Amino acid sequence: MGLAHEAAERLEAFFRGFAGSTAPLLLLDYDGTLAPFRVDRFKAKPWAGVSELLNRIQGQTKTQMVFITGRPAAEILPLLGLDAPVEVWGLHGTERLYPDGSRELEPVPAAVRKVLDDLREQLNRDSFGGLFEDKDNAAVMHWRGVSAARAKQIEQRTRKLFEPLARLDGLVLLEFSAGLELRAGRDKGGAVEAILKEKGAIGPAAYLGDDFTDEAAFEALQGRGLSVLVRREWRETAADVWLRPPAELKKFLTQWLEACRMQGQSRLSSS
Repeated sequence: MGLAHEAAERLEAFFRGFAGSTAPLLLLDYDGTLAPFRVDRFKAKPWAGVSELLNRIQGQTKTQMVFITGRPAAEILPLLGLDAPVEVWGLHGTERLYPDGSRELEPVPAAVRKVLDDLREQLNRDSFGGLFEDKDNAAVMHWRGVSAARAKQIEQRTRKLFEPLARLDGLVLLEFSAGLELRAGRDKGGAVEAILKEKGAIGPAAYLGDDFTDEAAFEALQGRGLSVLVRREWRETAADVWLRPPAELKKFLTQWLEACRMQGQSRLSSS
């Protein structure tokens, strides 16, 4: 059975589960999943038609929609173009931004914060030719957009600096496409676990992501929902299905809309 045929069967079975269920839960990564990567991340707008579909899903008021991103949570809200506020878990799950604008941040132990502060000072002086991003709970080095030879040099120097620190208690090294992040706190898998625990009994649940950082979320959802790898090329993954953006992503969101519509009709006919 080919990947495409297997994905179609899994999706058909998943959307059949909407009938007679409670509110479905849609968990979404942003960069690479809903929007193509950009060197300037503030120009990373969703693929054409994606924001419109998300607005329609939100407008049905049946779906619980939550975004989980490596960015600071507030960064994606202007890019999403949604008509109503939405819940966002930022910094890979360490930060939580509620629809009413209130914000929670998982505390970083003092000793860990001291290590990160020293690292920030060093990288602000010399970022090896890469792009240093300072987060509340992390130091991040990006090398997207540079030559392959230059990217290799930046990665080697970053690893030499980050890897010994990642062995310290409370810090982990997170790899992603064209970058490395030395960070503290909850990851995307932890965010999914927290969301599922808080929601309690829910309807069908899905998580869509593209990068290595999304694997923890895929694993957290195993046996409890559908995990979807969204990227142009296949790679080994814990996800249940693989979709190529933007066409197959938009088809998935359209199927979600239709499944919610049929769910509503099913409830009306049974009442």
